[in-house]
Amino acid sequence: MTNTTIPDTTGLPLLLPVPRAAKILGISRAAAYRLAASGELPSRRLGGRIYIVTAALLAMVEGDT
Repeated sequence: MTNTTIPDTTGLPLLLPVPRAAKILGISRAAAYRLAASGELPSRRLGGRIYIVTAALLAMVEGDT
């Protein structure tokens, strides 16, 4: 049995920068950017930066999508 720490997701903003979303998911930044580019990770572009939609990310992790 492994001891993994589940990140605290309470109080998250509506949009997450890709590096923060990657940390929550436990994947690399590069992998998160690839998933966002492919559409597998719900994202929005604002001001030239890419953000992950928090509600869609949490629903995806919980298996609701």
